[in-house]
Amino acid sequence: MSENVAEPTGAEEVTWNLNDLYAGTDDPAIERDLSQADSRAEALGEQYRGRVARLSAEEMRQLLEEYEAIQELAARVSSFAYLHWSTNTEDPARGALLQKANEHSSRLRQKLVFVELEWANAPDEHAQALIQSPTLARYRHWLEVARRYRPYLLSEPEEKVLAEKAITGRNAWARFFDEVHGAARYELDGEMVPAEVVLSKMFDVDREVRRRAAISFTAGLEKLSRTTTFIFNTVLADKASDDRLRGYPTWISARNMDNEVDDETVEALIRAVTSRYDIVARYYRLKRQLLGLDELFEYDRYAPLPAADRRYSWDESREIVLQAYRKFHPQMAEVVEQFFEKKWIDAAVRPGKSGGAYSHGVVPSVHPFVFMNFQGRPNDVMTLAHELGHGVHQWLSREQGFLQADTPLTTAETASVFGEMLVFQDLLSRESRPEVRLAMLTRKLEDSFATVFRQISMNRFEDAIHNARRTEGELPTERFNEMWLETQKAMFQNSVTITENYGLWWSYIPHFVHVPGYVYAYAFGELLVLALYARYQEMGDGFADKYLEMLRAGGSNWPHEIVRPLGVDLTDPTFWQKGLQILDDLVVEAEELAAQVG
Repeated sequence: MSENVAEPTGAEEVTWNLNDLYAGTDDPAIERDLSQADSRAEALGEQYRGRVARLSAEEMRQLLEEYEAIQELAARVSSFAYLHWSTNTEDPARGALLQKANEHSSRLRQKLVFVELEWANAPDEHAQALIQSPTLARYRHWLEVARRYRPYLLSEPEEKVLAEKAITGRNAWARFFDEVHGAARYELDGEMVPAEVVLSKMFDVDREVRRRAAISFTAGLEKLSRTTTFIFNTVLADKASDDRLRGYPTWISARNMDNEVDDETVEALIRAVTSRYDIVARYYRLKRQLLGLDELFEYDRYAPLPAADRRYSWDESREIVLQAYRKFHPQMAEVVEQFFEKKWIDAAVRPGKSGGAYSHGVVPSVHPFVFMNFQGRPNDVMTLAHELGHGVHQWLSREQGFLQADTPLTTAETASVFGEMLVFQDLLSRESRPEVRLAMLTRKLEDSFATVFRQISMNRFEDAIHNARRTEGELPTERFNEMWLETQKAMFQNSVTITENYGLWWSYIPHFVHVPGYVYAYAFGELLVLALYARYQEMGDGFADKYLEMLRAGGSNWPHEIVRPLGVDLTDPTFWQKGLQILDDLVVEAEELAAQVG
């Protein structure tokens, strides 16, 4: 067997069954549901257009119930189209269905946009009366949030034009980006392999394997760089245009609005994290010593210590996650069991499949699906725990309905990162050998650094490219490389040697294209989880039930209100520093273990 072909893990046949949505791209139910969504949207417009601002509480409830049902009907098709396409981005039929669903979503939004516009512009006194009405209690938070956008909404004809053009604009470029990178192959040791295989080598214990993989990946990104650079420039310009038309003060303001946090809170998070880059530098100086290297390069960052260099089968990983979740709360394990038993997971690595991992909440009337590329590495076990954390969250929050099931991105990562923490702590509790505990701790620290510090450094890169595109015009690849290297080097503070080859590694990260401004939410979620886990250790019994109630709340309240019952105050200016101090303490623990094992 070639060393570039992953050893069997048992996940090779782990593919999902999407029949709970549709039987395939040619299922007649797809056309039926799209047609029904259209006709119901038209009827809704005929009944309520021009009246939303004057509706009684009962009339508004009836409107929102139908509005929600129409959105869910269309979202079933969109969800299926995306899930089906992401497992084979090279299949034209799947791509065609995805495009059809996207185009339909745009047309549907144009038919329904009057609801949000008229509600946002309703007189304050009447609006507040409806928000406080018991009749509308189920929709209270959606009603509150929708009105916050009033300063940034355009007229209905303008909103319709923007929705129409998005299909051939930013959305089209995002899909093109995915297809380009999904089809890309990288030459490694004489073979052409997908990105997931090359990137998995960054976790190899053999330094030469890591070095060759890094060279291979850079060479592949170089071949794609002209295309990727154009995509990035176009997406950046498109967002600048939207922000200008709507009057958002900064490139990140729209994302912060969606995340239900203000610009000042996000700035406080960024300042707190960047002010503690010293934690990263101290850790990687320790890592260099542990690996016995004179110099630590970027491709050495995730090198496992020998004691942690092992592989996991799919069945082992399943049991590890289930055991940790069951230990925390039996219901968590019951929910997760369904993902395995009912084929709600697609874990096999195969040609044409998108890279990365996600959990898609789909719609409340169905259930979530988990997507990943499992290769048996320790980080794959954590990825499984992470995505199933999302899955549990999405499953429990379904009861809030389509409009309020999803949380803003700031709290969307809470359950996923907490799931990782449960698995890590469970594995660590079963290990007594200091050298193995040290290896496990270093891996956890690297995961946390990737979630907190790296994501904020990527936010700094995003901030640089968005502002540069708006002031300098179209940017060459070299300018992107320059800003990427500058923001990455700042994080490591000379503890890691960042080579010029690494300059292109911004160009494969989909978050920058799909959801500009997303990445800081990971740091928000990780630091929040560190605080929650500390509370769990303090409270013991009783915490798990409150935690599940938090997950059930979904997006039905403000993030700071949802976590308040767990003893966490997101409005505390020192909140971020507390989480960062926990990471500092973990580095101290690693240093002490390193001294112990010599």
